[in-house]
Amino acid sequence: MNENQFRAIHSRRDFFSRCAGGIGTAALFDLLARDGYAANLEAPDPLAPRAPHFAPKAKNVIFLFMEGAPSQMDLFDPKPALQKWHGKPLPPSLTKDLKLAFIKPTASVLASPRVFAPQGQCGMELSDLLPNLSKVADDICLVRSVRSDAFNHHPGQLLLFTGHTQLGRPTMGSWVTYGLGSESRNLPGFVVLTSGKGTSGGSDNFSSGFMPTTYSGTVFRGTGDPILYLSNPGGISAATQRARLDALRDLNTQRADATGDVEIASRIHSYELAYRMQAAAPELLDFSKESPATLAMYGMDKPAAKPYATNCLLARRLVERGVRFVMLMHASWDHHSNINKGIVTQCQATEQPAAALIQDLKQRGLLDTTLVVWGSEFGRTPMSEIRRPEEADNAGRDHHPEGFSLWMAGGGIKGGQVIGKTDELGLTVAEDPIHIHDLQATFLHLLGFDHKRLTYRFMGRDFRLTDIHGELVPKLMA
Repeated sequence: MNENQFRAIHSRRDFFSRCAGGIGTAALFDLLARDGYAANLEAPDPLAPRAPHFAPKAKNVIFLFMEGAPSQMDLFDPKPALQKWHGKPLPPSLTKDLKLAFIKPTASVLASPRVFAPQGQCGMELSDLLPNLSKVADDICLVRSVRSDAFNHHPGQLLLFTGHTQLGRPTMGSWVTYGLGSESRNLPGFVVLTSGKGTSGGSDNFSSGFMPTTYSGTVFRGTGDPILYLSNPGGISAATQRARLDALRDLNTQRADATGDVEIASRIHSYELAYRMQAAAPELLDFSKESPATLAMYGMDKPAAKPYATNCLLARRLVERGVRFVMLMHASWDHHSNINKGIVTQCQATEQPAAALIQDLKQRGLLDTTLVVWGSEFGRTPMSEIRRPEEADNAGRDHHPEGFSLWMAGGGIKGGQVIGKTDELGLTVAEDPIHIHDLQATFLHLLGFDHKRLTYRFMGRDFRLTDIHGELVPKLMA
């Protein structure tokens, strides 16, 4: 090659004509990243911490999901007017528009036997079934006007956690870990803890849907290995395990490079995380360094409360270790019959640990940055449901998506207040209706996200947790 040929191929015009594609691509990526549209590109560690859209109030979430729908009028929303209707049907004019799953609008009213009293400096009225929660009334925000579009369990749970009643979309925990990553290097970013009996939505409540499975919830057990088969079998040393993982990583990396399949990247990350968890997880479940006072506060000494107490204590320890989203699924609230007995049983199992979690987070300085949510897919009707009339005190309540209760604490929530009202019979919202999508938008805002901009592109469309709905609820926020 002579000097003239060398100069020809290095002319400015030739340089830009040969490199325009690369320069343009880099520029386009920068513009897309600024607008939040390049977020789907996989980083080497898909759970590496990421910055939200703006400064957040909360950085972790603990969602106390009471699967099955607790009765709001027996716990949070006193309705003394039901006493005069007890055992009688309501006028058709009041019930004609209700969405009912099993009973008819002519079902008799079931007044609550519970006693309500003002609690805390805020004077929040709570049921006598909530003596421990009453002690932290000034820390919680109670919403009595939540609305849902679904009146059956599985669709209602999907709407609560995915923003839609159809299967296949990412759940709330997946959206949060997708948007923020995780501060824990040795534990999953999204952990699920279970208790109680029965389930409706099951794994659909913590699936990553069409996102990579890295963002799915990982179910932990409360005893033994947090995950089955986490420990190496006999005869397999740490060095052997590491060598096997290195070989798998190399093979998977080759395949990922050849296909571009993001699920392979998720698999590589899962294998590596499992290896690190083998050292971190046993320490997580070791409560020996917790003080006797802390264990007693959670109710670890009470057989009825111990399973949920274990999960609440684990939730605090997980947040301390940087886990981004912890979901506690407690079933057994679906009281279509025997509600006066069943709701007492479930409160004895869950009420003290939930209140202790608020107290414990607060005394450790974690409540300000941890959003705690207690809620379910919908509430219960003021009318009774009788499934076994031959049994005494058998009455229960049907599903009720119009006007139910939920509470929150920490993470930018304004505590010590009650928001919203239902009418005197608890049939509909009378003041400050708050839809599930509004709650989701507000939760994301507290975590530093504009819910309209936190999107994931799938099949040519930008999806979001709030679907095409959702408005912020300023009253909830401090």
